[in-house]
Order: sequence, then C-alpha cells, then structure tokens
Amino acid sequence: MIQIAVFSDVHGNLPALDSVLEDMEKRGIRQKFCLGDLVDFAPWGNEVTEKIKDLNIPCLMGNHDERIAFDIPVVPLSKHTEEETFARFVAIDHSKKYITESNKKFLSELPFHLQLNYKIGEKHWNIQLVHSSLSSNDTYLYESESDEVFIKMLEESRSDVIVMGHTHLSFKKQFENNSWALNCGSVGRSKEENRLASYLILTLDEEKIIPEIIQLSYPLDETARRIEESEIPDYYASFLRNEQISMS
Repeated sequence: MIQIAVFSDVHGNLPALDSVLEDMEKRGIRQKFCLGDLVDFAPWGNEVTEKIKDLNIPCLMGNHDERIAFDIPVVPLSKHTEEETFARFVAIDHSKKYITESNKKFLSELPFHLQLNYKIGEKHWNIQLVHSSLSSNDTYLYESESDEVFIKMLEESRSDVIVMGHTHLSFKKQFENNSWALNCGSVGRSKEENRLASYLILTLDEEKIIPEIIQLSYPLDETARRIEESEIPDYYASFLRNEQISMS
C-alpha cells in the first residue's frame, strides 16, 4: 500500500498550510504534492513559497503563481462583483510588490503538469496532476461538469486518476475501471460552506485506489485578523469568516 497527499490553492495562508502539513505528518504520509497557487489573498506569500521550497514539495504553477512570476496584468472577470474585482486588483498588486525576486524566480520555474507512476505488485497506476485542466491553469471545472469532460481528460493523459484544484471546491467522481476525477479543494481559501482547509489522500494498492478528502480547522479568526492588519483588502478576511458579503 502507498499513500500520497495532494493539496492546492494555499493563497498565502500559512496557518492553514501548517495545519495541513502537520496532519500529513501525523498520518505518516511522506509523499506530498502541491497543485499550485501559493500566493495572493493572505499576507504570507513569501513564507508559504519558502516552506514549499525548503520541504522540497513538488509543486505545479497555478494561475496566480504565473501572474506574480511574470507580472501578467490583472483582467477583470465577469463572474466577480465590483467589490470583489476591486479587492482582487489590490490583493494581487500587494503580492507583486512584496513577493521577493528569488521567490518569483522559483514560481516562474514550476512545472505546468506532473504525471506520477506507481507500481504495486503487477499493477501500474498513472496519476495526472494539473492545476485546473490539461490545457490551462485557469479553467473552471466543477463537479457538475459532464462525465465526458473528465473521461476525455483521463484518456488524453492516459491516466487512472486526474487530480485538480483551482475552483476551491473539492469533489470525487468515479468512472469505469476504478478511474477517478478528483478535486482536492483549497488549503487557504476554501469556497466550501465550512471554510475548512482541504487536501486529498490517495491510498493505492494492487487492486484499487481509494481517495479521501480531508478537511481541517485552523486558526481562521487569527488569520482573518492578520489580513485586516495588512494592506490586503478586508474582503478576504470576511470571505474566510464566511460573512454575508457579495461574492461569486
């Protein structure tokens, strides 16, 4: 039996990341993979990036990592309210200002995709890791997407499992031959009602793969307070507390 952990979308939230990593250690999970979006929306973008570097955790390039690494202009999104659009511009500008050059270089060198192959007995399992999809790191694929979309991704990548993040909403979808499309949720900016930090454990044996979504509490109120004390808009503190603000 092999266990691996996959997490995504930390978004500068160091307390949430610490809670997730501590839980992995308690469970004895040594193989850890990150699907990207280390930065933006909480004040520890540098600390999060440096922790991923120091721990040598393989990490993909999320759309926010790419934007900060290459100073890509921010474009308003039609799904966002005027309030969120303003907050997003300010928060991303904050990252562009404060993320160090060495950390921007690290983000610029992250891979786009990663495929893992594990051999257990006579069985090879192929696990495809993406930030959001095979062709983009900024495509929103939700659980409500048709099965055909995910089956096509599995076929194109020749994988048994495809794991994604980006939407900040976890899900598990199983298809024939024990194949799966999975979203590991978000560590630092969950859009789920409980706002807990989420990550994925994959348990592999010769016969099957068992996915489990883990959701953990962390010092959320303290995190929100630190956002309020920073130059990051209070919008993101209210978001973490799941207060009644207008948001998509």
